[in-house]
Amino acid sequence: MTVWVRPAWRPGRRKGGKVGNRIVQQVLYLEVADRLRAMIQANELKAGSWVDEVALTRELGVSRTPLREALKVLVAEGLLRLEPRRGCFVNELSARDLNEIFPLMAMLEGRCAYEAARKITAQDLLRLEPLHRQLEEHARAGDIDRYYATNAVIHESIQALADNRWLSDMVDGLRKLLSLSRHKSLAYPGRIQESCAEHLAIYAALKARDPEGAEALTRKHLLRQLDALHALAGRDATVPTPDVATASPEGAPAAPDAAPLMPESAATRSVPQQN
Repeated sequence: MTVWVRPAWRPGRRKGGKVGNRIVQQVLYLEVADRLRAMIQANELKAGSWVDEVALTRELGVSRTPLREALKVLVAEGLLRLEPRRGCFVNELSARDLNEIFPLMAMLEGRCAYEAARKITAQDLLRLEPLHRQLEEHARAGDIDRYYATNAVIHESIQALADNRWLSDMVDGLRKLLSLSRHKSLAYPGRIQESCAEHLAIYAALKARDPEGAEALTRKHLLRQLDALHALAGRDATVPTPDVATASPEGAPAAPDAAPLMPESAATRSVPQQN
């Protein structure tokens, strides 16, 4: 799959191919952070799970220093939370978080679609077409993982076509947070087919160079994801679950009795798993 997004800045090599040690270290921890984001997005690091630093250093082939620097980046982004004397955990978004974030994301991505429809070229449309064909194939097969990956490329491509760096920066920040739950909405019965139909309608609006239509359809598409997440949460709430109030996630160190509690925030309130 091809996506034409603005590449992130990375320090370049000096003439002669030499790179200073400090820059090499910076690139390494940023690469580790990128890999950890991808693992969260792919559900390899599950929401609510404890981050096993020793296992990750072996898996990624890095030392503890760049890993810990990368963990700090993800904590700042809200993807992880740090608990005293227990370590890092993958965050979970609460129902309130979802209700506050999704309308903002719908507004911002709607604006991306609006600006993309005004600027899109025939060549841009040709590049989008095979992505939508792939999306249809994955929807017919019920392949959630591949559908989500192609869906993400389409969203990023439309964002790039909007060509608005201020808008893009805001979308990127919220998209990282929504990676904690967005994939789950596709598990709701019939949602993957609905999502595909919504994407095809957005693509038709882009082909028609209809900014208002593309914006309205994109907003609806994002808010339908929120509806699916609420429906999943309601369904899961009817299933009895064991009391886990005092349990630690598998492999996580137990919190000492005297460990200070972290203040509750929008990013640390959790809801039941929705997959």
